[in-house]
Amino acid sequence: MDTSLVLELGLQALILAAKLAAPVLLTALVVGFTISLLQSITQVQEVTLSFVPKMIAVALVLLFAGNWMMSESVQFFHMLFERLPELIESPA
Repeated sequence: MDTSLVLELGLQALILAAKLAAPVLLTALVVGFTISLLQSITQVQEVTLSFVPKMIAVALVLLFAGNWMMSESVQFFHMLFERLPELIESPA
């Protein structure tokens, strides 16, 4: 297996991980920031006030983007299985 092939597959895996994590992380970031801003304006310091909306928003994002996330993962693993002979081929 060539070093450049390993680096290419590693880079593709990292890009896929970032693409899959981005919707959930960005949603949690935006909702958390909004709730924190609301709490600082109203001076209401309740822990569940920030946790519950964030949990609901992340669940909704997973519900709506889950199909896309799964299809991206399956597509990546299909590509890996198609390239399996190239990956296990020993250099002569």
